[in-house]
Amino acid sequence: MSTYTSFTELPIWIDAVEFAAEIYRFCDQGRLKSDYRMKDQLRAAASSIANNIAEGFEYRNRKSLIHFLKYSKGSAGEVFTQLTILFKATMITEEEYHYYSKKATELGNKINGFMKYLQSQQL
Repeated sequence: MSTYTSFTELPIWIDAVEFAAEIYRFCDQGRLKSDYRMKDQLRAAASSIANNIAEGFEYRNRKSLIHFLKYSKGSAGEVFTQLTILFKATMITEEEYHYYSKKATELGNKINGFMKYLQSQQL
């Protein structure tokens, strides 16, 4: 954490922002475009991933960052769940489901890896 002066430099935050932007664009397509409630929930969960990384970093201590990374990982799981519901309700295609759910899972795994790294650095 000490090598970074801003959360905007964190690779995990950059990935999370890019994922949220992809989800925002995805929500303006197909049948999802007119499902305002689910669209809002999906966008909020995707944005929450990056928001929690930023918030945890801004407290400037490892314990807080780890705490907020747990919320961030939870939001990645929320996105995955919402995508699964949308797929099972035939609101999104199988291809869309696999693409975005894989990205959510990969992001959650990266967050988990970052948490483990930070925990291993504690004395």
